Amino acid sequence: MFYSLLEGTKLGCSPHKVNETLGFSVEDLFNQNKASPKSPLAHRVRPHDFQGFKGQEKIFKKYPFLKEEELPSLIFWGPPGSGKTTLAQVLANHRGLELYTFNAVLGGVADLKKLIAKAKEVQDFYQKRAVIFVDEIHRFNKAQQDALLPFVEKGEFIFIGATTEHPKTSINRALLSRVHLITLEKLSSDALCAILKTAIEKEERQISDELLETISKLADGDARFALNALESVLLRGDSPSPEELKEILGGGSRHYDKDKDRHYDVISAFIKSLRGSDPDAALLYLAIMLDGGEDPKFIARRLVVFASEDVGNADPQALTLAISGLHATEAIGMPEARINLAQVTTYLASTQKSNASYKGINEALSFVKERTTIEVPTHLRNHHPDAKNYKYPHNYEGSYVSQQYSPQNTPRFYQPKEIGTEARIKARLEKLRQN
Repeated sequence: MFYSLLEGTKLGCSPHKVNETLGFSVEDLFNQNKASPKSPLAHRVRPHDFQGFKGQEKIFKKYPFLKEEELPSLIFWGPPGSGKTTLAQVLANHRGLELYTFNAVLGGVADLKKLIAKAKEVQDFYQKRAVIFVDEIHRFNKAQQDALLPFVEKGEFIFIGATTEHPKTSINRALLSRVHLITLEKLSSDALCAILKTAIEKEERQISDELLETISKLADGDARFALNALESVLLRGDSPSPEELKEILGGGSRHYDKDKDRHYDVISAFIKSLRGSDPDAALLYLAIMLDGGEDPKFIARRLVVFASEDVGNADPQALTLAISGLHATEAIGMPEARINLAQVTTYLASTQKSNASYKGINEALSFVKERTTIEVPTHLRNHHPDAKNYKYPHNYEGSYVSQQYSPQNTPRFYQPKEIGTEARIKARLEKLRQN
């Protein structure tokens, strides 16, 4: 029997009566994923079976259970336009299951629970298992994701989530432990070409292979972007040149984010290229960040840190240059600040490196944290009877005199390297220690 959401009373088997009592259409729930002639091209040509699902064939070899009769709860992880929503639809269609979609950007847990309740009632009425697909699930916070656990745990419906962010950082461990994680890769240009050709065949239109290839390259693995670009061309009524198409599409589907995986991946590669003394690679990642709209002051601040952490006293000028670059970036702004950032980047990448100062302070901090309060020798204290025994170095030849500056058995935290200016520092310290 079918239960009313509002009154909890048993209803008869008439769908019409169900619709009147509940205030929503069962047919609307069943047809929510079907495209109308007015839908965007990407939705109209969405494949509904495995044969039409292009570009991700490897996942069925890696996860063969996807084609088996029983479908477990899943989370799809992949870049934008890689087919996460389409795959959910294909999997549901293959088993004759009903798919209900929900976007975590547009609603909260209360809205999702209403959809779950409706889906479960329809599931009970038609004896057809429901699949609830939550797109952008990483937009849910921990508490919101926790709200799904009881349903997924009991298997009251098949849950499928989709995310563009790394699941280990964006999805609760409790939820991840209850699902199978499926990784989708960025689509190749060949796969995008095949998808576009299928689309123009369905639309009974024609477009040159040259334009299809141009769109596929500009889409950068994003099928949705590629299909939207194709629709823009079809709506024009004429065929633009590849150069005009690039202008229309604003340079393509390069994606960047300011606080997600892409942001951290690129800045990591940038720093590691600087450390590896590869100015060309460093400039590449600098350009990617600037093209993606990264805050130039963030880049400049990281360069200041790098100047001390990785260059250090091998080239003390590096820190001065990096700070100047930060001030210039703050004063000038983009787009001119790219030149200042490029100068600092190429200098830091090209100059000699030493992490001796960085290692020294880390070891000193560890030493302090592992001990009780470290007492200052009496002759070094600010106000102490023994202060008269302090030897003022400038009163001695070479402005140096041997005396105790730290407690006994203090390690040598700073170990200068035989690199650049630091080599001279090392030689001087070794000479002084012989006195």
